[in-house]
Amino acid sequence: MSDLLEWMRAGVGEMLDDLGEYVRLETPSDDRDRLAAGREWVVSWLGRRLGAPASVRAYTGAPHGDTVVVDYPGSGSGTVVILAHYDTVWPVGTLAELPFSVDGDVIRGPGVFDMKAGLVQAVWALRGLRTTGRRRPPVRLVLNGDEEIGSPSSRPVIEEACRDAAAVLVFEASADGAVKTARKGVGLFDVTLTGVEAHAGLDPTAGASAITALAEFVLAATALTDLAAGTTVNVGVAGGGTRRNVTAGSAHAGIDVRVADEAEARRVERALAEWRPADPRVGVRVDGGWNRPVMARTPAVADLYERARDLAKDLGLDLRETAVGGASDGNFAAALGVPVLDGFGAVGAGAHARTEHATVSGMIERAALAAAVIESFG
Repeated sequence: MSDLLEWMRAGVGEMLDDLGEYVRLETPSDDRDRLAAGREWVVSWLGRRLGAPASVRAYTGAPHGDTVVVDYPGSGSGTVVILAHYDTVWPVGTLAELPFSVDGDVIRGPGVFDMKAGLVQAVWALRGLRTTGRRRPPVRLVLNGDEEIGSPSSRPVIEEACRDAAAVLVFEASADGAVKTARKGVGLFDVTLTGVEAHAGLDPTAGASAITALAEFVLAATALTDLAAGTTVNVGVAGGGTRRNVTAGSAHAGIDVRVADEAEARRVERALAEWRPADPRVGVRVDGGWNRPVMARTPAVADLYERARDLAKDLGLDLRETAVGGASDGNFAAALGVPVLDGFGAVGAGAHARTEHATVSGMIERAALAAAVIESFG
């Protein structure tokens, strides 16, 4: 396996050139034109680095970024799917404030950690196998431009592309170098409260305050948190009313829920649906639902992790695992029952922050390890 590491080290200059070109294409989730330019560059770059694919299928994500599924032929027991998104959280103009740079082992730039370095590593892993004449199974790359906003358009494409996979490797950023073998499910809910307006001074009992009901709701929703069970409920957005001297006729709240298992998901969803304010004159409507299912550490996930850990040892590397509260497109694949290994991307820190960075050494090591894992299915 050491020759894979040496090959990556020898090509690291070109690898960084690829990453720099990619990062310099700003691809915020809310700019469809920029996303289209980023997608076109990625597809063209795949052809230059990996040769002509067996097929390229594009799926519209309008008004968000499109999804592209690229298949490369190979031999082996099944298809290895690579999941990667090309959108970032950074608005256009961030590059001028946070330009792409390499300083020693540290790489900076908007989206470099989450998750442009990850895709570059995946492609260089495949390039390494191709160039050195090693075995390669059929590989399917699924590239979407709406992950940072919850993958509303790409989810069915991802699920269909992963349904028959021998393994799914998600090149999201690592967690302090660890791969992710479990992720929480995510629920996004909105509550709308409708009260009765009245003059707060002249007739204080005539109204039914939606804001008072909102205060009750915030306490009730927050109380659904059960840290021991891995459940958190956060009311992150709230507002209501029109004027100080008017009993509030409307109020609203936005809730983020994270759960570690489906039983907790059902408990929280039922509690939100059944909650009622103390004043029966206030109406309640709860909208939303589960944005991503739980990614559990199933036996299939554990087996894939152990395979990767053993191959990492052959490369002289230590591959740790962890469970995290954040979600990714890997949640969709894991819910299908296929083996998933997430966080296979960049080593670094600072996702969604101006401290975002990846490491050169991490790119070399993870690209070599990805090549070894992919080859093991050939």
